[in-house]
Amino acid sequence: MANSRPFLICLAAGAALSLGACDNGAEDEAQENVDVAVPSETIELTGSMDTSFAGETIPEVTVVNPAGEELLLSDVGEPVLLNLWATWCAPCVVEMPLLDELAADLEGQVRVVTVSEDMRGADVVEPFFAERDLPNLPQWLDPDNELAFTFGGGPVLPLTVLYDAEGNELWRVIGAYDWGTEEARAQVLDALSEESADSES
Repeated sequence: MANSRPFLICLAAGAALSLGACDNGAEDEAQENVDVAVPSETIELTGSMDTSFAGETIPEVTVVNPAGEELLLSDVGEPVLLNLWATWCAPCVVEMPLLDELAADLEGQVRVVTVSEDMRGADVVEPFFAERDLPNLPQWLDPDNELAFTFGGGPVLPLTVLYDAEGNELWRVIGAYDWGTEEARAQVLDALSEESADSES
């Protein structure tokens, strides 16, 4: 079960902070101390794919965007690459343009859903997007960290999970990953293709 593995929610510039520290305002401090323009060469993309949670269902969590629109994740009804991130998480910031490219390349095949775990929500996410060219990523928000809690008390960020069209997990990546490679694209499409073939057999 996804809630059987406790993880830390707060990872900023390579230093993990406890969830309690985030609740005490440490996240705001981290946002002030982390240079979100850190060049990619200073952050190692060391995340690896984990299939041990395969078969888990997508969380029945509703996220919201700055315009007040809501999205119930379990109602998406198409393949989803769900990414949990935060503006104060340096590896997350490095991943965002890579995910944006991936979303453009795989449009119509998998929906890339990025969800901010920033407690300040739109106040920090909207300026973040305004300063960057990320036209293919949505600005979904989870300021109460409900989604993070669903993944076992708060995952290390970034956390990216691939779900098939029925909302079943295929694999996940804990930590930063180079989504800009052909290998990454192939891993997404191959997993979805294999799942489709299995369901038809």
